[in-house]
Amino acid sequence: MTQHGAIVDLDGTIYRGDSLVPGAREGIESLRNAGLDLCFFSNNPTLSRAAFAERLAEMGLDVEPEAIRSAATVTTDYLVREHADDRIFLVGSSGLRTALESAGLALTDEPETCDVLVTSYDRGFDYDDMTAGLQALDTGASFVGTDPDITIPTGDGRVPGSGAISNAIAGVAEREPDVVAGKPSKEALTAALSRLDRQPEECLVIGDRLDTDIAMGERNGMTTVLVLTGVTDRATLAASDIEPDSVIDSFSDIGPVLAAADD
Repeated sequence: MTQHGAIVDLDGTIYRGDSLVPGAREGIESLRNAGLDLCFFSNNPTLSRAAFAERLAEMGLDVEPEAIRSAATVTTDYLVREHADDRIFLVGSSGLRTALESAGLALTDEPETCDVLVTSYDRGFDYDDMTAGLQALDTGASFVGTDPDITIPTGDGRVPGSGAISNAIAGVAEREPDVVAGKPSKEALTAALSRLDRQPEECLVIGDRLDTDIAMGERNGMTTVLVLTGVTDRATLAASDIEPDSVIDSFSDIGPVLAAADD
């Protein structure tokens, strides 16, 4: 089937840290030249759409904020829809706090009185945060994680991500999150498709993670493309039950995938 849209990951696919991944610019140009509508989707929950667009612009890529989705936007939308009047205790970054507050959500600094615990990436995460998360869950709060990413690829290797923090609190509370909003969730899929205005089978998913990017596509009938510039290498791929439709070493190699999809 001819593809009309593409959901493109950012961390590990377009950039690592503050540097473009080799071949990323050429890959985006190939998608645009093929006439595909693009949705850039990151499980990074710390930045607004405008901040993502600014970061890409600093790397020489022109992407409008409206074309960007993230774990932060999906989590915010979910909370507005399902917990608009609830008190939220956040274990997460200042950027995510700003996003939640800007959406009119009520945040509290008292975990024992909250209705919802939200866990996410936070470089300052410590024992007190884990204790506060446990207190929130022990008093019956709902449990929402922004995304499942255990690690994040950077220019200097990998660092712990939101999933590591959510798992730490889930471990001591002996309770899994009720919802994890980022890729590969249904909430993430809906957010991306709302941008593209396409059916899943009309879309490519391009990313470096088997358990998020490729899993989302595989579950929903999309054509999946794994790029080996992030957290997944060929040994990890060989040991996985998740099988992408195509595997490319660099985003610049996307041309033959597009040609095959049009056959």
